[in-house]
Amino acid sequence: MKPGLQFRLNQQLTLTPQLQQAIRLLQLSQLELEAELRQIAEGNPLLEFEEEAAPGETEEESFSPAAVETPTVDHNADEVADWAETDAPAETPIDFSLGSASGSGSRGEEDFEPQNAAPETLQEHLLWQLNLSSFTSRQRLIGTIIIDALNADGYLAEGLEGVLAALPADLDASADEVEAVRRQLQRFDPTGIASLDLRDCLRVQLEQFDAATPHRDLAMRIVAGELELLARNDVPKLARKLRASEDDVAAAALLIRSLDPRPGAALDATPVEYVAPDVYAYKEGNRWKVSLNPDCQPRLGLNQHYCSLIAQARGEDASWMRGQLQEARWLIKSLESRAETLLKVADAIVRRQSAFLDYGPEAMHPLVLREVAEEVAMHESTISRVTTRKYIHTPRGTFELKYFFSSGVSTEDGGGASATAIQAMIKKLIDAEDTRKPLSDQALAEELNRKGIQVARRTVAKYREALRIPSSSERQRAK
Repeated sequence: MKPGLQFRLNQQLTLTPQLQQAIRLLQLSQLELEAELRQIAEGNPLLEFEEEAAPGETEEESFSPAAVETPTVDHNADEVADWAETDAPAETPIDFSLGSASGSGSRGEEDFEPQNAAPETLQEHLLWQLNLSSFTSRQRLIGTIIIDALNADGYLAEGLEGVLAALPADLDASADEVEAVRRQLQRFDPTGIASLDLRDCLRVQLEQFDAATPHRDLAMRIVAGELELLARNDVPKLARKLRASEDDVAAAALLIRSLDPRPGAALDATPVEYVAPDVYAYKEGNRWKVSLNPDCQPRLGLNQHYCSLIAQARGEDASWMRGQLQEARWLIKSLESRAETLLKVADAIVRRQSAFLDYGPEAMHPLVLREVAEEVAMHESTISRVTTRKYIHTPRGTFELKYFFSSGVSTEDGGGASATAIQAMIKKLIDAEDTRKPLSDQALAEELNRKGIQVARRTVAKYREALRIPSSSERQRAK
């Protein structure tokens, strides 16, 4: 084949590094954004954080998108390219707050934060007891491996086979020896730890009661073979099978329910995660409005000292500092764009879900990303980034923005009902049902159909399972 030259004309959309940075900042959560900006500021001397408003700073000297009810932002490459053409350095740092922060404490007091000790884990608590026990070194090694194999609830989910496989080959321990150590560990605090299943866990806890405890023996008989009937609370059938009075069976069931089915959960060291809302929703007159949370918006500006040195620099130093200045301006523009976009999307969501804020989950309307994207003239992917891990505080609680999006089903009047509203209706019907004759999924579907919501039984079952509500047979209560 003879080689030759060819010319081709095509168009291609290229994301500039600045636009990629703007997109990345848009999808970050508040904590991730703070960490990202700290890292960028460490490498760019022209950027600085201002933790407090500068003395004498006026409202006009700070940027406050929360005060703008209808901000307009156009996320396209042309506007992003225009940002780079601005050469005048910013005179004051960006302030996303609604006003100056108020507080009576001094700056020195804020620098000291309480340092709490790390919570004790389940394994640490058990190993401490193991080291204080009279176990031999061989038993202590087996006990350590058993403790390491426990799950978060305190159960030995892998069984004795998993422990035997994890033991050193030269130890040559038998299953009976491992079982003997496990049974001793079950008496550790919390009682019932290292159990193989729920029946084993409850049995050990009942054995710790004094033999003279009323209804203890009957409770052990129920745990040994009738846990299924106990879960259904079928007291008459339990009484017939165990040949005991219904009062005694009810008392034994009450004793069993006082036990802990998840002994390891009490020492769960998983840290509690606190959510700071990015946006506030509040009602002013008859209209719902939104504003940014000033405490969650970073105050980032240009270091005026380094900006003044750019004119004095020469050669490579001047070129490097001008590059850093350009990157700093891009970052500040990206933060402005992020704040305005978040406020615009939150405002669109609140307007469409105002019925939820007024009347609760049953009034939630079906909403998809495309509807909000069309209203704010943005792409669906942008809406998805804005609503991921961003939270809004409302009088009904704090929710992730994605909570307000849900599919819907048709109604008799030609409208739609969201999945969230249907789930709220199902929960309300179940809460009001007769516990002796709970509503089946078919009965729930018929009740919803009478309310004008066309929903199938399998759909009701799916929503019920999403709410973690047991089936009607499991919810059944005996007379």
